[in-house]
Amino acid sequence: MTSARDAAETLCNPETEVSAHYLIAENGEVLSLVPEALRAWHAGAGAWGGVTDVNSRSIGIELANSGFTPFAAAQMDALTDLLKGIKARWDIRPERVIGHSDMAPGRKIDPGARFDWRRLALEGLSVWPLPSADAPSSEGPDDARFAAMMAAFGYTASADVDLLLQSLRMRFRPRFDGPLDVRDLAIITDLASRFPVDVNAAVA
Repeated sequence: MTSARDAAETLCNPETEVSAHYLIAENGEVLSLVPEALRAWHAGAGAWGGVTDVNSRSIGIELANSGFTPFAAAQMDALTDLLKGIKARWDIRPERVIGHSDMAPGRKIDPGARFDWRRLALEGLSVWPLPSADAPSSEGPDDARFAAMMAAFGYTASADVDLLLQSLRMRFRPRFDGPLDVRDLAIITDLASRFPVDVNAAVA
């Protein structure tokens, strides 16, 4: 959308069959569009761990951004304040705060490579790899192990390795491209070992 107003009109139009609980404008204004206890239609086909109906198990937040430009400071401030309240009300663990690109690799790209996931992690609102994931490893890149670790963290096991790699890097290594390397494997191994997706979590 070209503006938050256009996005709100789309999200509130029944004919578009898309909705979200919240929309945050570039200036930090937060629009509440659907009550948190009700289902919104923001995710569509996709999965996160054992959750295959993401719309029924999530609170959807949309941010007014093209996906290719930096997110305004006021917008990020509003998002962190909103997330703190949502997490407290629903007892959501940081590793369960994900992007649409995480639950639908290849089909969705938002929030995009310019989104500041590390800031959310520093505020306890998401997760980030430990510095040790940067350490050199004697273990070479392995597609099968990479896919298995991605699935253990939450990404859909049905996606091919290229799509999985694109989703991982969009969130954790946005400036890198090329084939799978040892750092990609180290990052997802660290995340999967500390935050296995379905441990102590009900699935549907």
